[in-house]
Amino acid sequence: MALHSSQLKNLSLINKGKVRDIYDLDDDKLLIVTTDRLSAFDVIMSEPIPSKGRVLTQMSNFWFEKLAHIIPNHLLEDDPKSFVSEGEIEQIDGRSIVVKKLSPIPVEAIVRGYLVGSGWKEYQESNTVCGINLPNDLQQASKLRNPIFTPSSKASQGEHDENISISTCEALIGKDLSKQISKISLELYQAASVFAESKGIIIADTKFEFGLDKEGTLHLIDEVLTPDSSRFWSKEDYQTGISPPSFDKQYVRDWLESINWNKSVPAPNLPKEIVANTSAKYLEVYSRLSK
Repeated sequence: MALHSSQLKNLSLINKGKVRDIYDLDDDKLLIVTTDRLSAFDVIMSEPIPSKGRVLTQMSNFWFEKLAHIIPNHLLEDDPKSFVSEGEIEQIDGRSIVVKKLSPIPVEAIVRGYLVGSGWKEYQESNTVCGINLPNDLQQASKLRNPIFTPSSKASQGEHDENISISTCEALIGKDLSKQISKISLELYQAASVFAESKGIIIADTKFEFGLDKEGTLHLIDEVLTPDSSRFWSKEDYQTGISPPSFDKQYVRDWLESINWNKSVPAPNLPKEIVANTSAKYLEVYSRLSK
């Protein structure tokens, strides 16, 4: 059964995000439940995607462990099932984690290794991505000479994230923290890309989020290198000049673009075929990366 929203009666729900329901446990811990909700263009779809929440949770945990040598993350070893009643275990099984309470950084750290999506649209107009000058002979889906850090604002639910310049990022969070996040984000992307390519997967771009503990130590939080936060391509299908087929919610975005939706609430109903194929794509990329 797909889970659109969790209902944990004995815990206080402190935030219902686009995908995750976050519950308060105590002064130091949170319980995060990753539902099967899907958001596209910052609007939540009515139809949940079966298996999506479990894939996102297990895939994030996989990457948190693999990248722990680069930066600490928010995961704790507590068993989520110990905080809910027996009748609620089915809701959270395989899709929940216990994490440290941290102060989230109010920007999203996007790393682009290939020219696609909103970056490609901007490049066609100005030969730049988020104000960063690029060579003038690139095509759609071209691999960049070096990956680039392009932060975005972190919009409230129902509003749209927006690309911001490095100078704007520095004004929001400070120059030192901005440089630290840029450096670590590029290191994370590089390490993950090398591993993914060994599995036949290209990570075209991805989004990281960070938080600070009480001592000011930076942590990787939220999700990491999942089909919700990344654009995954198969190496065997990759070519320039097109937007290659992807293993992520770009598939849903492409369908939404094809029906000329205005990207505002209410969201259109997703056909059963789109729901099923999206679920299959999430499961396939997780299987290929984690086997």
